[in-house]
Amino acid sequence: MSMTHAADGDARMPLRKEKQQYVGMLYCLPYVVVFLMGTILPILYALYLSFFKERMVGGSRFVGLKNFVRAVSDAKLWESFGRVSLYFLIQVPLMLALALLAALILDSGRIRHIAIPRMLLFLPYAVPGVIAALMWGYIYGQRNGLIGQFFQMFGAQAPNLLSADAMLFSISNIARWCFMGYNMLIFYASLRVIPGELYESARIDGASEFRIAWSVKIPMIRSTVIMTLLFSIIGSYQLFNEPNILKTLVPEVINSYYTPNMYTYNLAFTGQDINYAAAVSLVVGSITMLIVAAVKLFGSRWEER
Repeated sequence: MSMTHAADGDARMPLRKEKQQYVGMLYCLPYVVVFLMGTILPILYALYLSFFKERMVGGSRFVGLKNFVRAVSDAKLWESFGRVSLYFLIQVPLMLALALLAALILDSGRIRHIAIPRMLLFLPYAVPGVIAALMWGYIYGQRNGLIGQFFQMFGAQAPNLLSADAMLFSISNIARWCFMGYNMLIFYASLRVIPGELYESARIDGASEFRIAWSVKIPMIRSTVIMTLLFSIIGSYQLFNEPNILKTLVPEVINSYYTPNMYTYNLAFTGQDINYAAAVSLVVGSITMLIVAAVKLFGSRWEER
């Protein structure tokens, strides 16, 4: 009897596993549907639009890859790409370094009432990007802004932080203010799951707190550092809100192709060139994907060391 029951149990195991797999697929179905409807189908529709050109007379006409050829040789597009690449170099390394430093300080255990500084650091992320850009646009004001008023108190001339030379630094400061706390929280959460025995062993060996942070904590969260870097790359090449809001203050500094996303937006909704805008958006997405893949490959090799 026992052998019979064992055989029946073994026979039921594959059926139970198949049932569990179907249940898992059912739970994933809402995400798959949203992903298809919100990502895959729009990409396919943009690809479809990019093969046509709308004419004043005669409607749309199939042009094949001409829109892509035009996008690859578009000087405005490459200028905007160079600008956001420079923005990435200005903003992301310092922002991630500050976020990591803040997370290490919070994890050191030397701060009392840790929930308060953690909340204050994360709070700017809760401010919508449009509101943050409007607020900092007022702060940057040379005459009536907060910085301008501060310099006027001492009878000095305030620096023009919305000039062409300073604009990228000003925009990067807004993004740094918004996203430093967000990345800090990710780093802090990763640090909290590191076993405390590693720290005790390092202290027994005579390692200082700085040495523990550099040789134990940071290497243990390499994958988290790479993940935040990848998110920051994507966010940098999708830059739109801050320059689009500040454009109303200094239209002579920020033009319609200041960033790739602004260029695509203005092509579609101002220039009414939807077909070419679709091709540009696909080129922008493809280049961003290649950059992310290259950084991911480099990060994987760094994690294996």
